Amino acid sequence: MAVSLSRRTGAVAFFYWLWDGLERTVFTGVKFSFPSRFVSPFGFLGMLTFIVFVILGISGALLMFYYMPILDRAWDSVAKINNVVPFGFHIRNIHYHGSNAMVLLAILHMYYQYFSGRYKIRNEVLWVTGVILGTVTILEAFTGYDIIFSERAELAISIAASLTNSIPIAGPVIRDAMFGSGFSDFVLRFYAQHVFILPLVMLGLMAVHFPRFLVFDVPMVMAISGAILITGGVFPIDMGFKFEPTVPPGITVPEWYLTGLYAFLRTQYDKFVTGVLWPGLFIGALLLAPFIDRYKKFSWKDRPIITAFGITGIAQIMVTTYWGFYIPSDTTIPLVQRLVIDPIFFYLVMILLVPLGFGFSYMMIKMAQEAERKAKLNKDKGPKKVAEINLSQKWLNWIIVGLIAFQVYLNIAAYNAAITGLNNLSLFFTGLILIVFAGLFHVYRYAMSEAKRPPPPPPVQEAIPEAIPEAAPVEAAKELPDDAPKPESK
Repeated sequence: MAVSLSRRTGAVAFFYWLWDGLERTVFTGVKFSFPSRFVSPFGFLGMLTFIVFVILGISGALLMFYYMPILDRAWDSVAKINNVVPFGFHIRNIHYHGSNAMVLLAILHMYYQYFSGRYKIRNEVLWVTGVILGTVTILEAFTGYDIIFSERAELAISIAASLTNSIPIAGPVIRDAMFGSGFSDFVLRFYAQHVFILPLVMLGLMAVHFPRFLVFDVPMVMAISGAILITGGVFPIDMGFKFEPTVPPGITVPEWYLTGLYAFLRTQYDKFVTGVLWPGLFIGALLLAPFIDRYKKFSWKDRPIITAFGITGIAQIMVTTYWGFYIPSDTTIPLVQRLVIDPIFFYLVMILLVPLGFGFSYMMIKMAQEAERKAKLNKDKGPKKVAEINLSQKWLNWIIVGLIAFQVYLNIAAYNAAITGLNNLSLFFTGLILIVFAGLFHVYRYAMSEAKRPPPPPPVQEAIPEAIPEAAPVEAAKELPDDAPKPESK
């Protein structure tokens, strides 16, 4: 590529000036790595989670201008943001889907660290703070959709209040502190927890949890941001029904990261055991994982028992999450009977999942170990070189030109969709703009790395040996003495 970044002019010069000025501050105690080629996002899922946290902070601050934390105005203020405020629909969808993305990324980050054994590199403190940070992240998302005060929020509030009250001794005190004496107190207190208390706790945990070296991959950050916008365009969050104390609430379920807990509560067993003790034991088991894991190796295949328990836990989460969502559609059955899950059948399935899930996972891990052993034995017989796709400079230039043209088209389409009131379409196009930019940045980065790569050496031609003349007859090879008689010529 002909473009060079060696000349520091304009925004680039300002960035370097700012970076040099921050060199004496605490900020540079954390080193950022900007990879020059593609890096697997699994290695920096924590950084992506933090990026989404920043997006939530910005979008949440914008929503605060119009939201009213008052009992009879909370839902109406959100409806005004969604339907009247310019770009309020976009900001609210970004905030909602961003919160779901942050929970999902935090869970993926935790399980990647678990199965890769990263906590074994003297990272026990990072692991413990990460598990606590993930729990606080779920609480932050939970308080966020509760302050809308819809029917769905009312269900979550009632369940949370009853679970808190079921805690022995300290339960009533915690409930009064978090929920207040009624719905009027609740809205303001949950609002304070959502916008100040929990984010402050999260920032404190992040300060301890984040390692010193962080990977900041621009294409991946843009791709994650674009995916959030596209999700908001395809699946816009609706308002739901406003909670009315005099109107019986309809059938609803909590958010996806709480439906597993909701399934336990629907068995109508003891609230403290199902809603507090079981989740507490699960979180406690995660906290103890690095102290229980005594394996010397890091790979999930070399830690079969730890890996099998992790897979079994994921299977139980998936089963309970599905069960929490499932409600029989037969309206002839009474509502209470539709919501109640048979506790005997439910807990029998959960108990059987432990030996079945663990045994099957352990067997598959052993089979994977055997397959890896055979692959190592047959390594010399396999191909020596992996096929690669190398694009020429000409093709790279055409791809960049095509992406720029597509980027221009998407900007025009997003603008037209916004001025014509097609909020979903404009949000979708804006997400595509970010993803196309991510692809453009990555292709440009790839082209720059290819340009710096030295050309391959010319192929060495093997020297062809010269033709050896045929050996003369033995008789001719012998020289005759000078005095020998010469043959007569006829």
